[in-house]
Amino acid sequence: MSIVTLLPFIVLIGAMFLMTRSAKKKQQAAAQMRNEMQAGTGVRTIGGMYATVKEIHEDTVLLEVAPGVHAIYAKNAIGAVLADEEYNRILDGADPIHGDGPIVPDDASSLTGTAAAEATEKGDKGDKIDLGKAETPADGAAADKPAAEAGDTKAAGDAKDTVKADADTAKDDKKSGDDEAK
Repeated sequence: MSIVTLLPFIVLIGAMFLMTRSAKKKQQAAAQMRNEMQAGTGVRTIGGMYATVKEIHEDTVLLEVAPGVHAIYAKNAIGAVLADEEYNRILDGADPIHGDGPIVPDDASSLTGTAAAEATEKGDKGDKIDLGKAETPADGAAADKPAAEAGDTKAAGDAKDTVKADADTAKDDKKSGDDEAK
């Protein structure tokens, strides 16, 4: 056999070796992180819960998930040991990354320009269309409709009749097509 034939197998075995090696390094780093954990440090579980370590046992950890609320977790359930400043930032809800930057508004008023903002401030609704549903009159008020509205209702009824007639015609055509096929 030539080297060209064996080359794909060699590449495949090399790739598998490199993948398993990097996975082992990650597992060792995670185990070392869990072993260096101390009481009082902040952690994040693999489920995304933040807690403070109270006690460390051989295979388990006692975590304080809220003031006075303790839970026992497996050491393998600890996803990350956090630095004190990062843990406090997460608990306090402070975000130092966006502390002094501009705040994005909840609406799009800043994106539409000054003319739209001025029109909104003045209460001008010139080009705006009301997309809300119109209130439907009660059944008894239908007789009080003007002639134009009554004509619209009649046109809508005629349209429904036309659609029904088209559906019946299509149904008959289908039946006759089935009879011809036999």
